[in-house]
Amino acid sequence: MSNLDPAQAARQSRMSLLAKSEPSRLAALFPALADVPAHTWLRTPEVGAVMVRGRMGGTGAPFNLGEMSVTRCALTLPTGEVGHAYVQGRDKDHATRAALVDALMQTARADEVQATVLAPLTAEATTANSARAAKAAATKVEFFTMVRGED
Repeated sequence: MSNLDPAQAARQSRMSLLAKSEPSRLAALFPALADVPAHTWLRTPEVGAVMVRGRMGGTGAPFNLGEMSVTRCALTLPTGEVGHAYVQGRDKDHATRAALVDALMQTARADEVQATVLAPLTAEATTANSARAAKAAATKVEFFTMVRGED
């Protein structure tokens, strides 16, 4: 159970969707960076590494799995909205687009950005998750025990 209010939960979900999106797909939905609104960098896109941790069986003690490249940035629009992004990999344009979408979702353009960028990404992610689940379900093995007549 989360302590986030609905607006925070929606933003968290949106930022997760943007971070997991294919950079080329986000670029297609959110056109060239020349067309974006004016913004000021709070933190220019920078590449770094984070430690990825895992758990055996999802419940065991955590262990360090390895490092992963991430790109992060933060920006502000002239009207004061702040956009943040952390994306996997070294794509600075992907991080910039994600931060711009995050900032624009806090403005009057939220409905437009939702319809043109986030709705298609959500639909594609849902389709991909369903396909992955169907593929996994096809490999499921059903075990059963036959009664041998003995008590």
